[in-house]
Amino acid sequence: MSDVDSSVLNPTYAEIVVVRHGETEWNADGRIQGHLDVELNDSGRQQASAVADRLSREGKISVVYSSDLKRALETAQIIASCCGELEVIKEPDLRERHLGDLQGLVLREAAKLSPEAYQALSNHKTDQEIPGGGESLDQLYGRCTSSLERIGRKHKGERVVVVTHGGVVRSLYKRACPNGRSRGKVLNTSVNILHLSDGDEWTIKSWGDVSHLNQTGFLESGFGGDKTSG
Repeated sequence: MSDVDSSVLNPTYAEIVVVRHGETEWNADGRIQGHLDVELNDSGRQQASAVADRLSREGKISVVYSSDLKRALETAQIIASCCGELEVIKEPDLRERHLGDLQGLVLREAAKLSPEAYQALSNHKTDQEIPGGGESLDQLYGRCTSSLERIGRKHKGERVVVVTHGGVVRSLYKRACPNGRSRGKVLNTSVNILHLSDGDEWTIKSWGDVSHLNQTGFLESGFGGDKTSG
C-alpha cells in the first residue's frame, strides 16, 4: 500500500479510488433502486464519514467525482469535506444501471410483479435490455468505463476519488480484469483502487477494502452490490 500513503504519484498513471455509496433504506429493504433517487440512511452516513476519515489520512486527493444520484453525491460530499473541502464534480455517466420496470420493487417480489423484466435481469446475456427503459450490461459497461477513462486521462500523476454504485464498480472490475472471476458483492463504501496508465492500461491496486467499517458495520447482504446492482 506504499503508493496509497505517498503524496507523490508517478506521472504516467492516475490513481482512482472508486468508492460505492453508503447504505440506503432501500438497500436494507432489498428494494431495487437503479436510477431512482434514494438518500442515504443513518448507517450510510456513518459509513460515508468512516471512509472519508480513512481517505483523508491516505494521501492528497485532487478532486472528487460522483454520480449525480443523491446516495452517491451525499457520500462524495462527505468525503470532499473531510479531505480539505474539495470540489465535487457530478458525472451522470457514473450512475447505476437503469433497471427499467424493476425499479422500486422489492427483489423477492419482482419475479411475480414484473416477470419479463425479472427474467431479463436474471439471464446471462450481456446485451439484454430490461423492459421499461432499462439498460443492458453492455450499455452500462460502455458508459461507465468511458467515463473513468476520461477522468484518468485528465488526472495523470494525481489521486482522485470516484463515488458510484455497485453495478458500476462491477463493470470497472470487468474492464480491469476481463478474464478474472467476479469478486462477488460490492459492499457499501468499499474502497477499490485502480491505476489508469498511458495506453488505457488498467491495473488493480486493491479491491473491496472495508477495513474502515470495523466500528460502523455494513450490510451483510451487500444488496445492490451484487447482480441486483442498485
